[in-house]
Amino acid sequence: MVLCKKSLFSILVYASAMLSAESYADNAQTIVKDEYINRAVLLPAIVIEAMDDGDPIKTYVDYKQANVTRNGLDRRDIPQSIDTIDVSKYKMYGANDLSIMLQGTPGVSTSYDAEGDGISIRGFNADVGDIYRDGIRDSGKIRRSTANVERIEILKGPASVLYGRNAGGGVINMVSKVANFNSRSSIGTYIGSYDNYGATLDINQILNGQVAVRLTSEYNDTNSFRRGIGQDQTMLSPSITFQNDDETLLWTTQYTYDSLDRVTDRGPYFYNLPEDVPIDLSFAQAGDYTKDELQLIRSDLNYQFLPNWNVHWAVSYRQANQDYDNFFGGSYCETDTTKRNCKAGYVLQNYKWQKAANETFTNTFDISGQFDTGIIRHQLLMGVDVNHEIRDIKFGSFSDTSTSGPKGYINPYDYSDRFVVGSRINTVTSHNYHEGNGLGFFVQDLLTLVPQVKLMLGLRYDTYEFKSTDKLIQIRLKNNDESLSPNVGIVWQPIEDHSLYASYNKSFAPYGGRGYIQVNSSESTESEYNQQYEIGMKSDWFNQQLSTQLALYRIEKNNIRYQPDATNQPDIWAIAGEHESKGVELSFIGQLLDNVFVRGGYGYTDAKVTKDTQTPTNMGNRLGLSSKNTGNLFLRYLPTENLYGEVGVTYVGSFYNNVRNERKVDGFNRIDAAIGYKNDQWGATLAINNITDEKYWRFASMPGTSRNYLFRVNYFF
Repeated sequence: MVLCKKSLFSILVYASAMLSAESYADNAQTIVKDEYINRAVLLPAIVIEAMDDGDPIKTYVDYKQANVTRNGLDRRDIPQSIDTIDVSKYKMYGANDLSIMLQGTPGVSTSYDAEGDGISIRGFNADVGDIYRDGIRDSGKIRRSTANVERIEILKGPASVLYGRNAGGGVINMVSKVANFNSRSSIGTYIGSYDNYGATLDINQILNGQVAVRLTSEYNDTNSFRRGIGQDQTMLSPSITFQNDDETLLWTTQYTYDSLDRVTDRGPYFYNLPEDVPIDLSFAQAGDYTKDELQLIRSDLNYQFLPNWNVHWAVSYRQANQDYDNFFGGSYCETDTTKRNCKAGYVLQNYKWQKAANETFTNTFDISGQFDTGIIRHQLLMGVDVNHEIRDIKFGSFSDTSTSGPKGYINPYDYSDRFVVGSRINTVTSHNYHEGNGLGFFVQDLLTLVPQVKLMLGLRYDTYEFKSTDKLIQIRLKNNDESLSPNVGIVWQPIEDHSLYASYNKSFAPYGGRGYIQVNSSESTESEYNQQYEIGMKSDWFNQQLSTQLALYRIEKNNIRYQPDATNQPDIWAIAGEHESKGVELSFIGQLLDNVFVRGGYGYTDAKVTKDTQTPTNMGNRLGLSSKNTGNLFLRYLPTENLYGEVGVTYVGSFYNNVRNERKVDGFNRIDAAIGYKNDQWGATLAINNITDEKYWRFASMPGTSRNYLFRVNYFF
């Protein structure tokens, strides 16, 4: 399949016209930069954000603060593990999906999910309700693009004090590119394997000392190493930022449109196929599609009303739709079977379609500041979060064993030999309407008892109302829940460059909090809750040139709700009992030698079932889709100030396909490499993914991409 490239050229023409029509003054923007080789690694976040994408050391410099903490504190004062990923690092290799960028992150497991992201943190699912965009929950099943994302922040462990309902493994915050008074503008294009074409536009313009505007846009059109698979993506995001004369007020308004049209690749599990089936053959039928569309408008206001005291008010409206119609999965027919309509030598496929709409309105307000009580310094954060979410899902599903509905047949050895029996139908097999309303009040205080010892105390009160209607049979369910979520941590900094900590955190996940559970009047409505105990150390070495982070943790998850048979009974949920996750994580980033930089980490995650009254045979089993070992290591060498080379390995350990531990997916090591050049105006990179062409599986139904390349060039002004 070859996808249309017209929009790509339209963007290039549009960008060229803008460049020709407008001249930018040389002194309009100031880029804070030192010599590459001699820069210290631990720099203020504003300096890193001012670096151009493609700056030789941008992705090897750590961020001092992380927005995901909501309090503006130095990361070393936070008694929890925090990882930050600069998106430009992975854009160089052509990655765009959130799950791809998180591969190899310590403690984070990713898998292929045609509908969503397939992400778990410390063993617990995060891709439904624990992903945020600029501090606002990014709810629902949808493939998340990073086309307009500056960096990704991961706060490990329960985070209910800051964010309310939470699955307990952690939260992911995507920080958007917005109008500012530091960043330069750029225009770029790229070309790569499998007819991969794209163009980017990033215009950041300072109109005067008070107003800056920005327009970011990206178009991508690509096919896949799997024949017949491709996608077409368009992103457009304008923003405007205002600051007053004394810079005590900063107000940003942003709109984002992100659309992804794709042919869905949803093959059967590899262990249901003969071993010699080629992995480059897809299982899509003519007419299969999935469309993800996100529209988001938000306002973010920060105001310093007193010295050391700030008000933050953010309002967001988000609309995310996902529609699809496709054949998927299925089983291999070794012999003809009349009952199952099997045809010997073919894969007999399932069929389903969906129209899902998710609307979320969020209003969050907080105040932060400093004050003293005697010799104790307080850094206080308190606020309120209000959110309203609606999810409307129409769904039609027909299995390969059903007596009605269309059937798909594919010869797994011959791409051209595929056909459908029966026409696609719009029969609704389920129609569920969910509505959730959340209200939370929180307070968190970092107390400096003595200069070397700090105490973190936090408490949050949440109420959550969930209403759901099965519109086919008109069953209605309503549930109200409330919860107190505490956290406490102590930080000891015996010397400036080392910070040791210990903490306890609790989170809760109310019934319906995931937003897609079907009405089932017999289901327990008790809230899940997690408790985590963590100790760790955050350090800077060699005159702050190298930063490290070490954490050991144990999480106990209670009142588990899970799907006993997600494949055959996806709408049935039950209380299983208790899960436990314990492990260790190490991450590092910075400068090893004068011209050698390093980043990477390793995570060991032992996540298993400790109690299961529903299925006792699951006790002791590992949690599904969670790798016990994850890690990555990247080295970058700068022979000159402008030229650099990089090589890295991403390691993902084996994992089981489900909690029953019936099948194991082997782990893999993938080696990637790149070379690049960057001066004040031009940047170019050539990246090769999977240079050893290793054969591996991201998930039981999706092999990893074979060796491929991407060439990217950017002009900065």
